[in-house]
Amino acid sequence: MAWTAIIIAGFSEVLGVINIKRLTMKKWDALIYMILTFGLSLYLLSYAMQTLPMGTVYAIWTGIGTVGSTILGMILYGEPKDWKRIFFISLILASAVGLKLIS
Repeated sequence: MAWTAIIIAGFSEVLGVINIKRLTMKKWDALIYMILTFGLSLYLLSYAMQTLPMGTVYAIWTGIGTVGSTILGMILYGEPKDWKRIFFISLILASAVGLKLIS
């Protein structure tokens, strides 16, 4: 259950970051969504830390947040899609999978 919680927490983090971007575009409903998604993310993060190692949980959470936000930025906001960015995103994903395998 802790692994499910950390994955949902990571995706909630991505939604929070997307709502920060929406706030910069003066979409004020994004403030409510941002507070809710970050709140859920932190709650699930603390739940996962009760049974999994803190370093692993934090690395997975930030990895999902980083990769998800970067990919959605490329898709939704036209951010650069050069091969270097894709390569380093792949390294983050591989590291997250590696941490799961050894935990």
